Amino acid sequence: MNQLKHDRKRSRMLARTAALIVVVLSVVLAGCGNRAETPGDGKWVAVTTFYPLYFLAQAIGGDDARVINLVPAGVDPHDWTPKSGDLKTISEAQLFIYNGAELEGWTSQFLKGLPSDSALIRVEASKGIDLIVADGHDHGDDAHAHDDDGHDHGHSQLGVDPHTWVSPRSALQMAANIRDAFIQANPANKSDYEQRYQSLQAELVALDEEFAAALAPYQGKEIVVSHQAFAYLCRDYGLKQTAVMGLSPDAEPQAQDMIRIIKHIKENQIRYIFFEALTSNVLAETIAQETGARTLVLNPVEGLTPEQEQAGENYVTLMRENLQNLQKALQ
Repeated sequence: MNQLKHDRKRSRMLARTAALIVVVLSVVLAGCGNRAETPGDGKWVAVTTFYPLYFLAQAIGGDDARVINLVPAGVDPHDWTPKSGDLKTISEAQLFIYNGAELEGWTSQFLKGLPSDSALIRVEASKGIDLIVADGHDHGDDAHAHDDDGHDHGHSQLGVDPHTWVSPRSALQMAANIRDAFIQANPANKSDYEQRYQSLQAELVALDEEFAAALAPYQGKEIVVSHQAFAYLCRDYGLKQTAVMGLSPDAEPQAQDMIRIIKHIKENQIRYIFFEALTSNVLAETIAQETGARTLVLNPVEGLTPEQEQAGENYVTLMRENLQNLQKALQ
């Protein structure tokens, strides 16, 4: 009898042990599966720093990649800084796409936190664009200074205007850079990336042609903007930009700057002052009240508001809205 009880007890213990092993293995295997699928759910992952790059990468990547954007909707990329969780997201990606040209000043230092064996492909989307330095002059490709490891270190010394994407012509170059990066990261899908790129290219070429035709009658005319973000657009389509503030939308204008701009608007009979969707319009409204001018939105398309996101707006639709407002102000 004692032996029977002992055998039954031993059988129950073995059964519980077996069940525990099954549970542990299930957890382990599930964990392995989650790591393989995170954050791309089985797809390879491209991370972009802010919206225009996300738009281009998503258009080219299609269903073959998962594109993750770091800066959330409604947040100005000038104000955003990465968190430790963002480094984890980047470390699990195959491709990291950033604008360069001084926009993401955190990039080089932040990415030093990646593992030493990281195979992450880093793509400077603005490469190949003739950059404009802060004094308003083109600087060309030599503005892209790199050291031997390919990291960008030259922009801060030159004061480069980072707002390359605001011109459709620049966006075309950025799209080509992103296409090349996708092909490098996943050569097996080259034909799909090429096909999607051709569709995107046609859309951007059409947008460029619309801007060129619509703005041709206003060559040499001036626009007054709150934030100095439209130099590439003005260069490519023959306009002049006068900005209340500098390259950072958070800069506070000095009293003499306000006096100067108000005098300039009155003397040149400027009818409209442009402000941005993601920043306050208080400054533009104040100047408008002093000068009798009106205000209009000129969107640098640095990001979407939650409302624009819900409405299905994108880079192309917002740039067309910009064109309509430019025509209204310049007539």
